[in-house]
Amino acid sequence: MQSEPSYKRLTDLVDKGELQGKRVFIRSDLNVPRDAEGNITEDTRIRASIPAIRDALKGGAAVMVTSHLGRPKEGEFTPEESLAPVAKRMSELLGQPVELKRDWIDGVDVQPGQVVLLENARFNKGEKKNSDELAKKMAALCDVYVNDAFGTAHRAEATTYGIARYAPVACAGPLLAAELDALTRAMTNPYRPMMAIVGGSKVSGKLEVLRKLADKVDSLIVGGGIANTFLLAAGYPVGKSLIEEDLVEEAKSIMAMMKYRKASVPLPVDVVCAKEFAASAPATVKKVSDVKPDDMILDIGPETAKLYASLIAKAGTVIWNGPVGVFEFDQFGGGTKAVAEAIAHSRAFSLAGGGDTLAAIAKYGIADKIGYISTGGGAFLEFLEGKTLPAVDILMQRANH
Repeated sequence: MQSEPSYKRLTDLVDKGELQGKRVFIRSDLNVPRDAEGNITEDTRIRASIPAIRDALKGGAAVMVTSHLGRPKEGEFTPEESLAPVAKRMSELLGQPVELKRDWIDGVDVQPGQVVLLENARFNKGEKKNSDELAKKMAALCDVYVNDAFGTAHRAEATTYGIARYAPVACAGPLLAAELDALTRAMTNPYRPMMAIVGGSKVSGKLEVLRKLADKVDSLIVGGGIANTFLLAAGYPVGKSLIEEDLVEEAKSIMAMMKYRKASVPLPVDVVCAKEFAASAPATVKKVSDVKPDDMILDIGPETAKLYASLIAKAGTVIWNGPVGVFEFDQFGGGTKAVAEAIAHSRAFSLAGGGDTLAAIAKYGIADKIGYISTGGGAFLEFLEGKTLPAVDILMQRANH
């Protein structure tokens, strides 16, 4: 059971007037998708980084911001992975110039009221390995370090962990704090009944989360390839669907654990099948017991969608991670759409996270109807697993310094 994390918050420092004339170093998550020409195709993460920067400016600080972008070879500058397009978009959003600094480790010239963007953190050798020497150099650049990047909180890197050890003050930005508040609320003191919807292609990638949630929730809906493995564990035919035979026993033990707790794992009663995995494949609805050896299960059927929607309507808390079918192909998107709309209309506190989940939320236009949308993929899952995230752990250690 996670307790309320205790750390300093940027907003508190602003309110107390502790940023006036100070150099503030913000680690944001600006790892945005780009097209072949390097143009930003979706700027949610840049927009999400703006409140922390505005807070620091309001407090009278000189502001430095950095992030990783893509996966450059560490220690080498490549124009393709440069934060230059991010600097341009950030200056538009802030309404003031944001200069990009390429070589910044040995010193940054920035005055109170100014914002500079420090080039891709992964261009620095030692960033990913959390080099102590690099972290000390970064810490020397600032008076206050702010972590506002939940998406990288599960990694101990120089800009997410090392610098927080050595900076005079280390605190959480508004985005990181909001993520932790929402996740802690859902996991520590949930409104009941509590439900989790965990989809995705493989049980193996979500096994720890499934085990953790099986011990906590009142109902656990499994979707996608994960559901196929559970169907097989329950004795149903799954044809040539994506399954993990070596995890059938794990699926059985999760169902047994839930039954023992008088909780449920409601499995599909009907499914949408195809003979091949393709955008053009014709879809056929079948009862789960009627799946043929050459069938692939690619979505839940309409009866199952109704059943899940009725369960969601009764829930007090819903945690959603992963679609229940191959929603990228419209003929196999009915289940995910029904689940998405049921969550949108439910009275429950809903918490959604993970890349495919965010894509489904965008596709069905329900972003404003979800209680909280988490920006982190791996970090979201590790928090649900009950792990302490390294970047949060160091902020908690520094809370009294």
